[in-house]
Amino acid sequence: MGKKRVCVIGAGASGLTAIKCCIDEGLEPVCYEKSHDIGGLWRFEESTKDGATVYRSTYINTSKELMAYSDFPPPQAANYLHNSKVMQYYRDYADKFNLLKNIKYKREVLSCEKTADFELTGNWFVTTKNLLTDETSVDVFNGVMVAVGHHALPHFPVSHFPGADKFKGKILHSHDYRDFRGFENKNVVVLGVGNSGGDIAVELSWHSKQVYLSTRRGTWVFNRVGPYGMPIDFLVTTRAFLNWIMPSSIIRKAVESQLNEKFDHDHYGLRPDNGPFNQHPFVNDELPNRIINGSVMIKSNIGCFTEDSVIFDDGTEVEADAVIFATGFIFQFPFLDDSIAQVNGTESQLYKYMWPVGMTKHTLAVIGHVQVLGAVNPVSEMQSRWATRYGVCISGLATLPNDNKMLLDINRNKVSLQKRFYNSQRHTMEADHVAYMDEIADQIGVKPNMFSLFITDRKLARKVWYEFCSGYQYRLKGPGKWAGAREAIMGQKSRMFCPLHTRATTKSSKSKKKSLLSYYWLVAVAIGAFYV
Repeated sequence: MGKKRVCVIGAGASGLTAIKCCIDEGLEPVCYEKSHDIGGLWRFEESTKDGATVYRSTYINTSKELMAYSDFPPPQAANYLHNSKVMQYYRDYADKFNLLKNIKYKREVLSCEKTADFELTGNWFVTTKNLLTDETSVDVFNGVMVAVGHHALPHFPVSHFPGADKFKGKILHSHDYRDFRGFENKNVVVLGVGNSGGDIAVELSWHSKQVYLSTRRGTWVFNRVGPYGMPIDFLVTTRAFLNWIMPSSIIRKAVESQLNEKFDHDHYGLRPDNGPFNQHPFVNDELPNRIINGSVMIKSNIGCFTEDSVIFDDGTEVEADAVIFATGFIFQFPFLDDSIAQVNGTESQLYKYMWPVGMTKHTLAVIGHVQVLGAVNPVSEMQSRWATRYGVCISGLATLPNDNKMLLDINRNKVSLQKRFYNSQRHTMEADHVAYMDEIADQIGVKPNMFSLFITDRKLARKVWYEFCSGYQYRLKGPGKWAGAREAIMGQKSRMFCPLHTRATTKSSKSKKKSLLSYYWLVAVAIGAFYV
């Protein structure tokens, strides 16, 4: 009997690890990539491409150790990588594991349909179009892994704003923004304080005449650089027990106090009605500096447009040469019938953000379709490990819950999100990094056993418990165990500090003797922003 064939749709961060996990499980992956190269969102291109792309100056918001795949530690490079370095990491990953041979470029997937004998085989007809020749072809696959991401289709509500059609300036979505060129000495309004809106406003503030950052709700601003100069996710993605025993009210007050010590969110016009735990984290190290020197001005939501100005909800009016909508994205699976995966804007009925409900054979999985409070690479990898080994009938080693249990879990998760986050389309697919990784890892049999670790390897246990929850932890045991996992975990802190040690200094004895209590308090304050 030959290898089972799996169709992987998309060769971005999620698609690459899906290919590798297929190979690891003895499956034969065939990846269809619509563009000419790997990388998806993280491949910068000058021209507007069909699909998502970063802008020229984008740096990743998660540090390199957290974003790493579980068996491929990053090089000793900067902790927060420029998009070109992220792309190089993906290229190195693809080369290391010989993934490129499985990718067919310039192939658009037109449809995925169940075969006539699906109830028996779980097979799929996949119809693709060669974008170079316009030829279409149909192939049969034993399984499908959808890895197209959720940043390709802009949410662009221009028509919601009166007068926008009469505005003589330029209106665009952040999806089409590349860099500051063309906006020099202009008055620019950026609508939306998600991470893209903040980054664009900061960049333009160095070149434009004036930048106005418009927001309905405001936001809490987190820094990439945390206490003691460590990457903030080194502290907020820990297993440390204090995130379970500290009362949420105390953590909330502590986090708000810490954020306001950086700058007073009231004085800067950014304080939202919600607490810092009730929103997707907004990460920006430079925005307060640009606000205090006047190059960025915070404004309320846009009310309407005139021919050459924008009028905000508070009645103030500013001249504007351009308006950039940083209003997020919606998603679609145009190649899937609604009966397979129902999508409504930013909501979809997927069990654990992966599995369509109502399938008699679970041979289709969606990878990377989650807004994790952490890093997508290891999460997509964990999903792919589940999909290729245990979750789907591709490998046939286990089954998923019945439809009723799946729907119950989906609805329970929806209610939980509604209680935790303010009502917004961006909060329909949130998941905590450690909790979500552990949940899937438990299904596979690779979740670290802390009791066993403290008995057998106390040094490693302390690293796993108190340092950030990197993907390496899920290669210590079980299916896919990697011999280099322990070394990767033990060395992650040194790899974090290594790129900073470019000049020798004399350490004071005091700096070496930070009390354990103060460190625990630091962890408790930091983790609150993500885990309460």
